[in-house]
Amino acid sequence: MKPLFRWVLDSVLPPSCLVCDKTVEAQGQLCLKCFTTANFVTAPLCACCGVPLPFAEDGAKEHLCDACEVSPPAFTMARAALRYDDTAKKIIMPLKYGDQSEAAAGLARLMRRPGEEMLQSANLLVPVPLHAARLRQRRYNQAAVLAIALARLTGRPLGLDVLRRWRATRKLEGLSAAERRVELMDAISLRQGAEVLGKRVLLIDDVMTTGATAHQCAKALREGGAARVDVLTVARVADPRLQ
Repeated sequence: MKPLFRWVLDSVLPPSCLVCDKTVEAQGQLCLKCFTTANFVTAPLCACCGVPLPFAEDGAKEHLCDACEVSPPAFTMARAALRYDDTAKKIIMPLKYGDQSEAAAGLARLMRRPGEEMLQSANLLVPVPLHAARLRQRRYNQAAVLAIALARLTGRPLGLDVLRRWRATRKLEGLSAAERRVELMDAISLRQGAEVLGKRVLLIDDVMTTGATAHQCAKALREGGAARVDVLTVARVADPRLQ
């Protein structure tokens, strides 16, 4: 029945490109033109935070960016599907600010490619939380919508209420990595009664800039007993110093 229902739905509402309105073969795809403009994250990249690196060091199996060398984050590994550029913004903004939560299913398929290994080993998918005031403004948490879509796609367990952003923070745009860490300090905690002891948690978000938010989330999860915390996002800012 599911293939039949999908055929009927696609006949009424043909699947369209994640960036433009051009018809594609299946939901979550990019048309040829948009695919050629999409900037997928590929090696070389930081083995920890996943930021693209300008070059790979000869003979080194794992390359770390300067930031991870100096101040290792609380998470073990982060990966993203796309570099955060104009094309990525066109894909993400409708979900984040345009009230188009249906875009999450297509974005989840993009995220699955770089996150397959982490998804297979994860015991729990956990979204980065929004503060209650921001949640009322947006009406839904885009990270939670992405986590739900990934759970449906992969069958991984889902924990929507594991983390709590109990303190509102100022907007992080324009702040350095150090300033973001200070701003987010103790703003995110494990919800009372949340059980993560011994679990391999995969943290889900839309965009990673400096990794400060993911670090605070991972810190709370590790303090709660999580065995490991990885991060999967739709996009990664290639040079956080420019944000």
